[in-house]
Amino acid sequence: MKALHDLAAPAKLNLFLHIVGKRPDGYHLLESVFVLIDWADTLHVECRSDGRLQRHDVLGGDLPADDLCLRAARLLQTETGCTLGADIHLEKRLPAGAGMGGGSSDAATTLLALNRLWDLRLPLSRLLALGLKLGADVPFFLGGGPAFVEGIGEVLNPITLPAQRFAVLKGPAGLATKEIFSSNLLARSEKLAIVAGFPASAGTAEQISSAVGTGRNDLQRAAEAISSEVRDALALLSKQFGNARMTGSGAAVFSVLAGDGKDGKDDQSLATLLQAQQHGGREGWTGRICHSLAQHPLRGWAD
Repeated sequence: MKALHDLAAPAKLNLFLHIVGKRPDGYHLLESVFVLIDWADTLHVECRSDGRLQRHDVLGGDLPADDLCLRAARLLQTETGCTLGADIHLEKRLPAGAGMGGGSSDAATTLLALNRLWDLRLPLSRLLALGLKLGADVPFFLGGGPAFVEGIGEVLNPITLPAQRFAVLKGPAGLATKEIFSSNLLARSEKLAIVAGFPASAGTAEQISSAVGTGRNDLQRAAEAISSEVRDALALLSKQFGNARMTGSGAAVFSVLAGDGKDGKDDQSLATLLQAQQHGGREGWTGRICHSLAQHPLRGWAD
């Protein structure tokens, strides 16, 4: 049977995240800039003729029995009536509970892969609608590139950003999204156009980049109150690189880096920081120097 190998499912960072309202159903309305980075999971997908869907953990990870990959595959089967199945082999390299969209990205790559492997030929608009049923972040990973995001995360306005580098750091534990959003410390931005110089249609790429470079995450204060690891990660990155902030509603934090990084100093600084955590008896910390992606590696697969 046919197979597709080495399919990237890249993570994202929220260069800022502002809470601007709340829907009657309780979901918070946000405005943010999402950017893809070169830290990614990898999927290998093989077609089956018997209709069965199975996921295999390539690295021996501890993934849930019914993760977003399987839910995405099952949804695609149901919506199209496809009788084929798939073996989905997942190399899980992105940390869980980080706020970097790892599960949503895996789901998006699964949809794109099976749409091609099963020869369904669904247009991107149809996949975007299916992705939203799986989670608010999934459409972004199907959309192809950096975006100014509105609503609950499903309204995508493509933008162009200069190439950027980031130092990303996460402690061993994750964060409970529900606990953050229910905190009385949750901040709220009155209007993004005032706060950060948006909407995205206004201004050049350099102006947009400048705006996000000084942005903030309205969830951060609540997260710091809940998690000592988030507080520690922010302090460590701020001391080493400056301008640290949280991404999404997870436990990862990042700093925007200056320069092209060719001298390797930033890589060494982060490696030293992680070694210090390990030698101090604090196991499970992970981090990486990442580069932004101008577009998703599978962009155009559903055009």
